[in-house]
Amino acid sequence: MDTNPVIDIHDLHRSYGRLEAVHGLSLRVQPGRCYGFFGRNGAGKTTTIKCLLNLLRPTRGSVRVFGLDPRRDEVAVKSRLAYVPDAVAFYPWMSVREVLDYHASFRTTWNRTIETDLLARFGLKPEQKANDLSKGQKTQLALLAAICPEPELLVLDEPTSGLDPIVRREFIETIIGAYQAGDPERRTIFVSTHLISEFEGLIDEFTIIDEGRALLTLEADEARARFRKIRARFAQPPDSLTIAGALSVKQRGRELEVLADGASDAVLTHLKTHFPEDLQVESLSLEEIFVAGRALAGKSS
Repeated sequence: MDTNPVIDIHDLHRSYGRLEAVHGLSLRVQPGRCYGFFGRNGAGKTTTIKCLLNLLRPTRGSVRVFGLDPRRDEVAVKSRLAYVPDAVAFYPWMSVREVLDYHASFRTTWNRTIETDLLARFGLKPEQKANDLSKGQKTQLALLAAICPEPELLVLDEPTSGLDPIVRREFIETIIGAYQAGDPERRTIFVSTHLISEFEGLIDEFTIIDEGRALLTLEADEARARFRKIRARFAQPPDSLTIAGALSVKQRGRELEVLADGASDAVLTHLKTHFPEDLQVESLSLEEIFVAGRALAGKSS
């Protein structure tokens, strides 16, 4: 398996006038990974992706895709990836069939079996005009056009924002999963999203970005093992507790909820000295880790 990173971003800066949208961002994405790029709207996710695709030039820093500079080797880079932006658009006079044929004309590979299957799954009719499609249908068509050439890298910027919940779940669990399973060591996904819970089972590694800066980068399994939620219930409401190693402590009557960063054993030992009636421990979801991102960044530095 190739161990060279598919995406290698080092000290990336991108400014719009006085506004620095991306500030010193560094990350690496290895082949065969599903990499989550998490952040709120305006955090710098789309700007970073546009630098990857040579749609924007970095102010400074370096970007490499497949070991190549997207500015100097744009055709070589883009021939090996597919990109679905957060807002998709097609030539309005084209039909669904014409849109797909147009995209296929730029590709050396196009899987017609996948195309037929996805058209049926999404309920898209080849004769439909692109201009008559709903926002969700346009997103479906863009996703279909991205997956059919079976690229080495799939870059998705909020790919499910235009889809209804049922279609989102099917797309994520079935379509993206099937895409990567077709060649798991070679096919890589870089997904920018704030709908983190929907990608929970697919993400291998992630970076949380805020105000253009990386707050936290971790393997998903490492994150689940490191960050724990501890719930305790006492016979009487406890006095205010000082708990070392806690990211946050919330008390509701007799119940206490503690978020712990790698110190769950010490937190448990401390809580047991107060003789709780019930004590439960669970891993944080990736979405909960994202929500607590600012506190986690401080702990991880």
